[in-house]
Amino acid sequence: MTYVARNLEPPRGFHIMMRALPRLQALRPNVRVAIVGGDGVSYGSEAPGGQTFRSLMINELGGGVDWSRVHFLGKIPYASFIDLIKLSKCHIYLTVPFVLSWSMLEAMALEKTIVASGVAPVREMIEDGKSGLLVDNFKPRKLVERVADVLSHRDNHREIGKCARRKVVVDYDFLSVRFPAWKRFCNGYIPSGRKFDV
Repeated sequence: MTYVARNLEPPRGFHIMMRALPRLQALRPNVRVAIVGGDGVSYGSEAPGGQTFRSLMINELGGGVDWSRVHFLGKIPYASFIDLIKLSKCHIYLTVPFVLSWSMLEAMALEKTIVASGVAPVREMIEDGKSGLLVDNFKPRKLVERVADVLSHRDNHREIGKCARRKVVVDYDFLSVRFPAWKRFCNGYIPSGRKFDV
């Protein structure tokens, strides 16, 4: 299972994912969790007392988590990120209603089954049960249930990953979709007789 954020902090649901670990490990005793992200702050406030949100969660959860199966990888190069997502059986993407992360689109493009926050920016990309699985950030039990189901019944969820890739390719491919749309947009603002072209 994978979780990725630029920095491990509450606006990206880090605390929610961490608090799900004890129950998830109880349901899926062999699960390994790869967590990518730094200890800085991208959005919101710093953790209290000069700590990091990672150290706060480790202290809070203590012996309730088998830490030998939780791997904090820090910030990793893009190629390593892609290799990691390819290995993932389930990708967790949590966020408050905010700008969507490119990491979720990359996971979709790699046909991963994603369990994600059911907030407006995510719902623009993921249709629950079709191109991913959505959860309420305030119902961590549902997060655990959905992730455990994906890990237990991977074959039942393969079509979700394929549908996720189709969504990204059809609507968001840079060269065939987004860049031509951007050029059309720019050309709508350029004086008559001149055209933007690259």
